[in-house]
Amino acid sequence: MTLISASRDIDSTIDKVWNVISDTDRDPEYWHGTRSVKNIKKEGNVIERETVIAFKESKCREIVTLYDKNQITTEIIDGPVIGKKIVALEKIDENKSRINVKWDIHVKGYAGLFSFFVKKHILKGTKEALDRIANKATE
Repeated sequence: MTLISASRDIDSTIDKVWNVISDTDRDPEYWHGTRSVKNIKKEGNVIERETVIAFKESKCREIVTLYDKNQITTEIIDGPVIGKKIVALEKIDENKSRINVKWDIHVKGYAGLFSFFVKKHILKGTKEALDRIANKATE
């Protein structure tokens, strides 16, 4: 498994940040490693979806669970990468929030041999996504 984490403070309320990240249909706008999302089923706070990722335009199956204004868990259950991404929010004060992202993933097949480069790529993409989320939440 490859563990990756990043966080960023955002000069915005937790409600505004949550409104950005909880609109999971817009993930490709922020997470550029995600090319597209297609929801298969929604039940309450749980979404089953198919995503196309940048890695060889591969398809993944995911279960996304939203926990009210505090966390989104994405379980990647099928595809070239399997594992979990947790996006957690933390209130610093009334107008400042922190967003924490943790990945626990496994790259399947021969690509696993390049896990150092995959980890570096995912970390860079995560930091860039946090910047895009922060920009949107402070508009």
